[in-house]
Amino acid sequence: MQNPEEDTEWNDILRAKGIIPEKKKDAEVTEEQLVQMLENTICEKTGKVQVNLEDKTLDELDELEDEEDERILLEYRNKRIAEIQEYAKKAKYGDVREISAQDYVLEVNQAGEDVWVVLHLYKSGIPLCTLVNQHLSSLAKKFPMTKFLKSISNTCIPNYPDANLPTIFIYKDGSMEKQLVGPIELRGMKLTEPELEWMLGKVGAVPTKIKNDPKPKVRDVLFAKLGVDKDCNDDLSDDNDW
Repeated sequence: MQNPEEDTEWNDILRAKGIIPEKKKDAEVTEEQLVQMLENTICEKTGKVQVNLEDKTLDELDELEDEEDERILLEYRNKRIAEIQEYAKKAKYGDVREISAQDYVLEVNQAGEDVWVVLHLYKSGIPLCTLVNQHLSSLAKKFPMTKFLKSISNTCIPNYPDANLPTIFIYKDGSMEKQLVGPIELRGMKLTEPELEWMLGKVGAVPTKIKNDPKPKVRDVLFAKLGVDKDCNDDLSDDNDW
């Protein structure tokens, strides 16, 4: 017997004559049902329990919010603890240590992987050497992950010329990365701590936040000597005829 639900030309004629009933229509699926089906599928795939927020009271919503805040705070706390522990492992210096020639290989060349070493060659009685030592002592406390060392020049390197003092050698992984030699390169007695920090940070020896050279520019000094407010004269360009 022919199936009256089949879509055939003969069945269409029989339906038109009223001999067989009209074909049953599929039940319409509403938009709300589609959304519900989609949410159920997502929950099944992710393994999450669906929460109907519309049925929650204000107190229950506050409780859910508190739980989420606690979770976020816990994640942040654990992250900060891990960062502090990692920092504590590396922050093991914090001062400027005196070394001799015998200590050089161990303290500098074998300082360790990823360790930055800043070595200052100096001599007593040279004012700029004293100034550099003062700045380095402050920077060593500020950046305890960097190893700061100092050594009397001719003790560390025999016959090292005084004209080259102060000298700063910067190493990483036992290799020389940078040399700052003599009073001109180290900017003389006007050298400031931020300037020295910037010099070391430019190489990568310290994680400074100073990105630009803090040394006063010649134009700024000129304005200061003339008693002119530079901020009120920004329209003056370098092409002006003084």
